[in-house]
Amino acid sequence: MLVSRVVLFPLPAQGHINPMFQLANILHSMGFAISVIHTRFNAPGGVDSRYPHFNFHLISDPVTEDNSSTPLSGNPVTAINLLNARCAGPFKLCLSRILSEESNGTVRCIITDAIWCFAQAVADELNIPRIVLRTTSVHSFLVYDALPLFHQTGYLTNMEARAEEAIPEFPPIKVKDIPTFGANDPDSTFETLSKIVGETKKCSGLIFNTFKELESPDLTKLGHQFCMPVFAIGPFHKRFSAAETSLLKQDRSSIDWLDKQAPQSVLYVSFGSLATMDKTTFLEVAWGLANSGQPFLWVVRPGSINGTASTASEVLPGEWAEEVSGRSCVVEWAPQQEVLAHSSVGGFWTHSGWNSTLESICEGVPMMCAPCFADQMINARWVSDVWRIAINLERVFARRDVEESIRLLMTTAEGAEMRRRVAALKETAAACLGSGGSSYEALEGLSKFIMELRNQP
Repeated sequence: MLVSRVVLFPLPAQGHINPMFQLANILHSMGFAISVIHTRFNAPGGVDSRYPHFNFHLISDPVTEDNSSTPLSGNPVTAINLLNARCAGPFKLCLSRILSEESNGTVRCIITDAIWCFAQAVADELNIPRIVLRTTSVHSFLVYDALPLFHQTGYLTNMEARAEEAIPEFPPIKVKDIPTFGANDPDSTFETLSKIVGETKKCSGLIFNTFKELESPDLTKLGHQFCMPVFAIGPFHKRFSAAETSLLKQDRSSIDWLDKQAPQSVLYVSFGSLATMDKTTFLEVAWGLANSGQPFLWVVRPGSINGTASTASEVLPGEWAEEVSGRSCVVEWAPQQEVLAHSSVGGFWTHSGWNSTLESICEGVPMMCAPCFADQMINARWVSDVWRIAINLERVFARRDVEESIRLLMTTAEGAEMRRRVAALKETAAACLGSGGSSYEALEGLSKFIMELRNQP
């Protein structure tokens, strides 16, 4: 009996690797054989032993073979273009080899991250269907698709002066929410993101790590704008954990510390795997946390403070450590899904990456948002203004604002109302995965769709 195989190609960044591996596990549980193509850069360690049921193919990408050993540092748009330029050839060679080895036609399709712009041309040339995994929300993808409109209407011109201006064509976002990746050249960002969306529109189908009830209006809008099947089969992490693909070692002492705290008393603080801040901002965050009087678990990963290789303990002053003694835990990385599910956690100060946002919703934890770049500003706008389960600091880090926002989230009636609303979303997220739920049905549809691709032997 022939086994149907799917080939997956994640982008080598933590927030993209996790959902792709979760998707791989989901598809394997549906009966598909899995092959994973990955780069040497940011290769998830020990995958052969942890995923013996997958076939792994390391491409000899030139990303790590010169001085550009950290292509995701600096400007993300430059990094995206660099990765696409250097990985296209090696990916094509690798995929050709896989298709040749599987000459009996059991490879049904490839599933790639949307950011791999070259993948559609390779798929077309090799006559293999391509499905795209969007690791962002549906609403942020629609904003990316609207970039030509924003360009034509002048929103990308003089963005700083127009930052607070609402965009009536796309409520509730403001000009400052348009994804620029912190680039000094908005036109370059526009060109790159437009290419990503344009190539995505050529694929055979779209997968989103979301669920219908969370983004129903946006899924309807997407269906009107894109002539292809769309599968909202999330939340992925409630089916399979991301812990095994973490690029950073998780400090489990954070769980031991949480075990000693009162229910819903702790603010969990983590700004993701890529975001950075300068030392001045870092200290404002630190003193805001201290002055709030609230217990907190703070993730400060190596390299997150610009211009210094120092650890958090080396940057934080002694008087700060004395002030927070007994009610703080600072670690370099934490098992986030476990942390958010812990009974002592009552709030999450997040960078508003989509994975973190979805994980917080699924555990019924209200948020404070500190978006940095890309889709994070859009996500922060949605959780605060649409779903009303968060406070959006909008990249303001003055210690007084931090202190007041923490108290509002953790100790006031307004914070309690956010907690009630997100608890309702948690129940909906759980229900959608069960038999007859929206994500359950979408996954069944995806499985059938893949089986019908290249159905001839």
